[in-house]
Amino acid sequence: MIATNQTTSSVAHDIRDIKPPIEISDGMAWLWWLLAALLVCVVAFLLLRWWKKKQANRPLPPPVPAHVRAKQKLAEALALISQPKPFVIAVSDTARTYLEERFTFRAPERTTEEFLRELSSTDLLAKEQKESLGQFLQSCDLVKFAKYEPGERELHALHDAAVKLVEETTPAETPDARTQTPDPK
Repeated sequence: MIATNQTTSSVAHDIRDIKPPIEISDGMAWLWWLLAALLVCVVAFLLLRWWKKKQANRPLPPPVPAHVRAKQKLAEALALISQPKPFVIAVSDTARTYLEERFTFRAPERTTEEFLRELSSTDLLAKEQKESLGQFLQSCDLVKFAKYEPGERELHALHDAAVKLVEETTPAETPDARTQTPDPK
């Protein structure tokens, strides 16, 4: 039989090229990948542990005492004196928060009556301080809840009462243990 052009071209399209060789793994490649991943995890763990230890050794700044924070907040509250209700809220919240931090006494979560009742059964404050605090909180409640709008003179008196409370209950300062020199023996 004689091959024609037509049969030659159909045979040429029918022939495919040789496929490349298939790589057969030796079965140990996964072990190398596992070891590499394990090494990365160990290095990451050691770096994290080193960083945490470094952070733990960093000295923390000493906490700002409650009376200092209270005085700062009371000074900031003076900017609101033209707005009676926000001013009184800021001043009374500062006084209540100060009492809680100073005496570990839950003042902010209680009503004025509950707070004063519990305070009367303690010896945290002197009798005059308790009476002054009671008047202060009741005056604040009038502004906060009864929509009473006091004048600027009354607002300054409330502010002064809060500052006086903080100053009277400020703990006596003790010298820092780090600045004391040891007694030579």
